[in-house]
Amino acid sequence: MMQKIRILFVCHGNICRSPMAEFIMKDLVKQRGLEAQFAIASVATSDEEIGNPVYPPVRALLSARGISCAGKTAVQLRAADYGRWDMFIGMDGANRRNMQRLFGGDPQGKVSLLLDYTDRPRDVADPWYTRDFREAEADIERGCAALLEYLAP
Repeated sequence: MMQKIRILFVCHGNICRSPMAEFIMKDLVKQRGLEAQFAIASVATSDEEIGNPVYPPVRALLSARGISCAGKTAVQLRAADYGRWDMFIGMDGANRRNMQRLFGGDPQGKVSLLLDYTDRPRDVADPWYTRDFREAEADIERGCAALLEYLAP
């Protein structure tokens, strides 16, 4: 039995972008019948939303795709997580800086940004501020599809 690829999606609050990435990625993996090969979750770099559910507009977008995120609440990234996960996929440069500060660097090269896997590397804009949840969803879907193609061609 091969070792699971352990992916942790990371954003500021863990109520918009990273849970959207977590559940879209889980759905893509399921569609390809690869669930046994992956462990996928999401966390926040901040403690602002800890314990709060996925933000309603994100829940609505996921629900429209037939994806439930019921029971998911915001959790904070810890330094000890570095040894527990293979990949830390941030949504923007601030997430990457916060992860590297928490981890004291990135000695094993585990930290990247979601859209680094696409042909248009850039930040996934935070819909909490932009209010454009559909744009974030499109970017996250593109990033997750590219990430899955990278990991399981």
